[in-house]
Amino acid sequence: MKKFGSLLLILLLVLALTACDSIPKDSGDSSGDSSGSSSDSGGSSGGSSGGSSSGDSDVYAEDGFGEGRIGSVMHSYFFDFIVNSAYTTTDYNGYTATQVDSETQEPYQLLVVNLTIKNTYSQSVTMWDSDFQAQWSTSQDTGLYSWPITDDGNVPTVSDDQLPAEYDLAVGEERTGEIVFEVPSNEKDFSLSYLEIFNDGTEEGEEGDIYAVFFTATAQ
Repeated sequence: MKKFGSLLLILLLVLALTACDSIPKDSGDSSGDSSGSSSDSGGSSGGSSGGSSSGDSDVYAEDGFGEGRIGSVMHSYFFDFIVNSAYTTTDYNGYTATQVDSETQEPYQLLVVNLTIKNTYSQSVTMWDSDFQAQWSTSQDTGLYSWPITDDGNVPTVSDDQLPAEYDLAVGEERTGEIVFEVPSNEKDFSLSYLEIFNDGTEEGEEGDIYAVFFTATAQ
């Protein structure tokens, strides 16, 4: 379903650049199947209001979009998630970036995002690393974004703290771990985004709400 990534990236960029508080969407079927919770999503670092909040840290999607910060509880249909912290590094337990900047030829750095996910759905939910996608401040100009290094089994987990490429969450189960992305070395402002996908019997599924968390990563 990654073919939707570029389209959704553009939609969120338009949202950020025009300072709108909503984006159009096709509403997800409330009878959605947890097997359709895998997503490809877009966004860019930046700030525009979106979503509704019942408190300083609770974010619910409004008109298809929910925006949060570090520590915000992002309430999606299938699960809640929180970005606890994020940092950049050149080495993650022996793993170094394989990509280089196409213009500067500078090696990429690694973005390490610590994430807590809790299954709030009525049955077990299968999670994939590609549920989450990272963007940065120049994504609006370059159209580039990043999948986790474990995506499609390209790289096995290299740390006990790292979330695997695929795992199940039982009803009410909560799990905390790290997702690692390769990102340009001169970037410090990022967003982590997630798109709900509902199982409607098609290969692509039906798109639901988009959630994006914006943050500045510290260098380590």
